[in-house]
Amino acid sequence: MSVLLFGVSHRSAPVSVLEQLSTDESDQAKIVDEILQSSLVTEAMVLSTCNRVEVYAVVEAFHGGLSVIGQVLSEHSGMSLQDLTKYAYVRYAEAAVEHLFAVASGLDSAVIGEQQVLGQVRRAYATAEANHTVGRILHELSQRALSVGKRVHSETGIDGAGASVVSVALDMAENRLGSLAGRSAVVIGAGSMGALTAKQLLRVGVERIHVVNRTLPRAKQLAENIRGHGIAAEAFPFDHLPPLLTDADVVVSCTGAVRPVVSLADVHRGLAHGQEKNLVICDLGMPRDVDSTVAGLPGVHVIDMERIQREPSARAASSDADAARAIVAAEVARYLAGQRMAEVTPTVTALRRRAADVVEAELLRLDNRLPELDAAHRDEVANTVRRVVDKLLHAPTVRVKQLASAPGGDSYAEALRELFELDQHAVDAVAAGELPLVATDLDTTE
Repeated sequence: MSVLLFGVSHRSAPVSVLEQLSTDESDQAKIVDEILQSSLVTEAMVLSTCNRVEVYAVVEAFHGGLSVIGQVLSEHSGMSLQDLTKYAYVRYAEAAVEHLFAVASGLDSAVIGEQQVLGQVRRAYATAEANHTVGRILHELSQRALSVGKRVHSETGIDGAGASVVSVALDMAENRLGSLAGRSAVVIGAGSMGALTAKQLLRVGVERIHVVNRTLPRAKQLAENIRGHGIAAEAFPFDHLPPLLTDADVVVSCTGAVRPVVSLADVHRGLAHGQEKNLVICDLGMPRDVDSTVAGLPGVHVIDMERIQREPSARAASSDADAARAIVAAEVARYLAGQRMAEVTPTVTALRRRAADVVEAELLRLDNRLPELDAAHRDEVANTVRRVVDKLLHAPTVRVKQLASAPGGDSYAEALRELFELDQHAVDAVAAGELPLVATDLDTTE
C-alpha cells in the first residue's frame, strides 16, 4: 500500500475554483468518510487551507484510489470530474511524501516560508486522528512532516521575507495608505488567523483595533489580549460592522466562512456616514469573505489572495528557499529509507522465527534419541546450536536491512523469502502484529 495525494492549490487553479472546493471541518469529515467506504482506501485525511484542498490517502491500488477520491471531491464541490481534473495534481508514493514535506515547510505556500501552514497540517492530522481515519502510515508521515517543517523554520531564514499572508497584505496596505502607525483597524474573525492579524497590526503600530466576530465571547477574548499589549481594542458582533467602517483605515477579514460576510451594502453604509477617505480591505478568506462588487466603490481598495500571490515580497530569498529544499530532500530520503527498512523487517523476523522453529525441532529430536542426557548437558547443546544459527544468520539479516534502505530495496526482501522458502502468510502475520518478534542475537544491527 502507498500514499496517494489528490490536490488543488493556488499553483494549479484560480481562486474561483478553490472557492468551489473550499470545505469546513464537517465537510472534511464527510469527504473522508465517503472515501473510506471504498475497500481500496484504508487511511485518509484532508488538508484544507486558504490556498489548497488536498486529500492524502493510503490506497491498495493507484488508479482505483484516484478514481474514488476524484469522484468524492467532484460530488462535494459540484464540479464535474472532467473539470476538476483540469486543475488537480496527483502525487504518489515518494512524490506524495516530498510534497507534504514541502507544504509543511512553507515551500508551496502563496507566501514562501509561511509558518501558518505548519499549524494547518498539524490540525488536519489531529482531526483525522480524532476521527480515527489515519493508521500507521499516515500517522508516521504526518509526524515526520511536522518535524521537517519545524526544522526548516529553525535552521533557515525562509520565513524572513514575509512571516505570513497577513504581513504581506499589510505591507501592501501601507503601500496604498502610507504608514499604518496611529491608524484604526477592523479585524473580522477571531480565530487563529484573526489572532495573527492582530499581532501583525500591533507590529505596524496601529492605534486602535475593533474585533468583529459571529461569536462575541471569542471576539472579546481577542480584544482583551490586544489590550494586554497596550492598544485600545473593543469587540463587536457582525451587525455592528457598517458603523465601524466609518473610522477604519484598514480592514482585515479572515473568517473561514463558506460565503462572503462583508457585503456591498455593509461597506456602502459604513462609508456613507463618513468623510471621503481611502479604505483598504484585506480579504484573506478562502472562499472570499468580501463581496467582489465592493472593489468597485470609490475610495475602496481590496487586496485579495490573487493579488497577494502576485506580490514579489511574497517570495522568500532564493538562498533560504534553496536551503529549505535541501533539508526537505534529505528528510525525504531519510524517511523513505526508514520505510523501506520497516518493510523488510517482517521478512527478517519471519526468518528468525523459522530458524528458531528448526532449532526447537532438532532439540526435540535430540531429546528423543538421547533421553538419558542430563539437563545441564542438554542446555549446553541447546545454547550452542542457537548461537551457531544466530551467528550464521546475523550477517545476511543485518545486510539485507541495509540494502533494503536504498531505492529498489524491496527486491531484497523478496530474495530472502525465495532463498529460505519463507511462507508469505507468516510474513504478513508478522507485519500485521499477529505474531510476536523473536528475541535473539539477530536483533543487533551493527
